[in-house]
Amino acid sequence: MKNYTSDLPHLPIWGSFKPDGSAWKLKERLFLGLPFSEYLKTVTASWLNRVLAAILVVGFYFLAERYIFGLSRITHGSNDYPWGLFLGFGLFAMVPLSASGFLLGTTVVIFGRKDFHSIERLALLNGLLGYFFAVVYLEVDLGMPWRLAYPMFVSFGPAAVLFLVAWHVATYLSVQIAELLPALFIWLDRKSWVKYITRISLGLTIAGIILSTLHQGALGALFTYAPTKIHPLWLSIDFQWIHFFCSAIFAGLSMVIVSSTLINHFMPWRCGKQFTADLDRITLGLAKGSSYAMFTYLVIKLVAVAHDNEWELLLTGWGGYYLLEIAIGVVLPMVMFARSIRTGRVRTARTAAFITVFGIVWNRLNTAIVCFNYQMYQDIPHWKEIWVTLTIYAIYFITYRFIVYRLPIVFDWEDTQEKA
Repeated sequence: MKNYTSDLPHLPIWGSFKPDGSAWKLKERLFLGLPFSEYLKTVTASWLNRVLAAILVVGFYFLAERYIFGLSRITHGSNDYPWGLFLGFGLFAMVPLSASGFLLGTTVVIFGRKDFHSIERLALLNGLLGYFFAVVYLEVDLGMPWRLAYPMFVSFGPAAVLFLVAWHVATYLSVQIAELLPALFIWLDRKSWVKYITRISLGLTIAGIILSTLHQGALGALFTYAPTKIHPLWLSIDFQWIHFFCSAIFAGLSMVIVSSTLINHFMPWRCGKQFTADLDRITLGLAKGSSYAMFTYLVIKLVAVAHDNEWELLLTGWGGYYLLEIAIGVVLPMVMFARSIRTGRVRTARTAAFITVFGIVWNRLNTAIVCFNYQMYQDIPHWKEIWVTLTIYAIYFITYRFIVYRLPIVFDWEDTQEKA
């Protein structure tokens, strides 16, 4: 697509009107201003799209096996290890990485930091798609998606943590959809509709803060259902909820740095001037917030170990593995974030953000799979389970890219005449 944008002066689409003054039609906006045949060529010519297509073809076959023959066809799931990659990665890892929506919404709307406005919609998009596909992973694991609403509306269990998580995620998804509707309305050339969402933006942001805070902690509280199965270093009954909540703060901020870095590098033709000009400054600002959250997280982890009197466990093999996770996933990026803030080196902050995202995924997989039933055998995910996990993530990537290509997420929508 970037080749077309450099050759054709009217591309990419930045506003409602063509250079000749006529309005872009919806079909033309969907195909990025290209004739369908040319758009199809851009899709099929990309090696990345061909790889994604191969992953999807095989993955859909395995998904069909899962729904026809059950989880045993593609996973090693058992009573010993009930949670595999669909929950370990898809739910427990993607949800904290999607905390950017309420964090940046709070920063811009509540605290009035308009200097972060150019990246707010990207953070909201990260949150919306991350939560949505976390639900998709959950439904692949549970099966029977047509009964999704049953435990929420029919079989009430208000004392159950899962009941709370279901309601929190469902309502927070609705809030995030509403927060991104202005971008959709602008793209559809329905700017008059935006004012109705703007009037309730403060209420939506406050609702997002409450709901996201509650269910981030509730995900951690899920593990208190099995206190004797998870290794004590990865489970602290009194502190588990705040471990998950606090780690979600620097996970969400780091994920914004990662996604904005990738978009700015691989899709510069789609980035607006304001987004590009502010990116380095915003990256350092997010790095500062992440470093504070990481330091808080480390203090709470230390207090949890002292509270549960688990010092001797740190001298075991599992203790060494635990310290390795903390060192690579938290201490290293925290020091890199702090150094980047002092020196102004944006590249260091971006590297630290990638390490942080890896560390969060590592921590959630350790908590949900590796250190679950640590006294028994170690479960290794089935290769089909890995492939299906990649398949759903490929759909996430395609959806994410489809939206960023079209909606004013990282650029400002304007009339072509004004741009000229």
